[in-house]
Amino acid sequence: MVKNQNRSRIIFHVDMNSFYASVECVHNPSLKGKPLAIAGNVEERKGIIVTSSYEARAKGVRTTMPLWEAKRKCPELIVLPPSFDRYRAASKQLFDLLFEYSDLVEPVSIDEGYIDISETPSNSPLEIAKEIQFRLLNELKLPSSIGIAPNKFLAKMASDMKKPLGITVLRKRELPEKLWPMKIEEMHGVGSKTMGRFHEINVFTIGDLAKKSELEVKLSLGKNGEKLWNRARGIDDRKVDPEASNSFRTVGVSTTLPEDLIHSNEAKIVFDELANSLEARLNRKNVVAISIQLTIRYADRKTITRSESLTNPVQKKTDLAAIANRIFKGHWNGEPVRLLGISAIQVIDKKNAVRQLDLFSYQQYSKDEQLVETLDKIQRKYGKNSVQKGLENKGDNRNGKKDQN
Repeated sequence: MVKNQNRSRIIFHVDMNSFYASVECVHNPSLKGKPLAIAGNVEERKGIIVTSSYEARAKGVRTTMPLWEAKRKCPELIVLPPSFDRYRAASKQLFDLLFEYSDLVEPVSIDEGYIDISETPSNSPLEIAKEIQFRLLNELKLPSSIGIAPNKFLAKMASDMKKPLGITVLRKRELPEKLWPMKIEEMHGVGSKTMGRFHEINVFTIGDLAKKSELEVKLSLGKNGEKLWNRARGIDDRKVDPEASNSFRTVGVSTTLPEDLIHSNEAKIVFDELANSLEARLNRKNVVAISIQLTIRYADRKTITRSESLTNPVQKKTDLAAIANRIFKGHWNGEPVRLLGISAIQVIDKKNAVRQLDLFSYQQYSKDEQLVETLDKIQRKYGKNSVQKGLENKGDNRNGKKDQN
């Protein structure tokens, strides 16, 4: 039986406010109302802010800011290391609550998801949203913002419009006044590279994009441009899919060895090859790993798996291989090995991952920052085209965002 064939869907995007910091406040209520930040290394000059409370943000503390700078802006800042087990437990409670309202719940990351309430018996979607927000705050002690719209893209944009503790309804007829005046870089799905390409065709707001011809946008930005053009006009046919997050929750590679492996140095070579393949798969899915599992199958067919949760999300082959090698050395019993495998058994979207820098990474980060400042000074004096920034060819940018093109 086909339902709602001729009417709009009613989709919520539920986005938790300052999730990690909020969970820490639940665990320790004395932190509530204080400037709080989560960072991977709580020693000055070695950490990068993952997230911060709104009290800290009011003092100028921002995500990806070096910890030393955050403390300079806010000397009273309380800094805690991340507690991923605690955050995952809170996330499970969040989605268990959402599933009480609909079977159509699609987790997007640890702290946000879509829910289609089109078939939920109620005269008022707004009342359902208020009830969900109230229950999250009172039962879980976690604040949230909710966007209500006829499709996923508009719901996502709506949830960002009022934070914290906001509920925003975004209807298609309201796009000219609510959505179109926003800068193009504020559009979900537009990273720094895509923004630059839009600027080249005089697209500076979402409204500019919506008013462009589809052909011009497609010629300039290809299929991704066409997709963004449609979304700027309020068109997004994606369904809320409860299975979507499961489709690549585990990303793994393995190999059956041509000969039984009997030396640990042989395993290292295998892990280098497997990590190369795993990095490529994670890249294709635009995700990073927060938990790695190693599979060892011995010559007698006995198979074991061992996993490790990570403080820092990883994606690079060197990191993946090093973790796998470390797990192997800790759990190999010395018997001949027939098969080895590496799997990312928990993944999150790149855009939701902020890596905590160790000392070496921080030093490199600082050098890059100094180089950027030097280049900017030269360009201001001699013109923008006087020096081309090689840094722009890297996969990330200074604010930690990945281009989603």
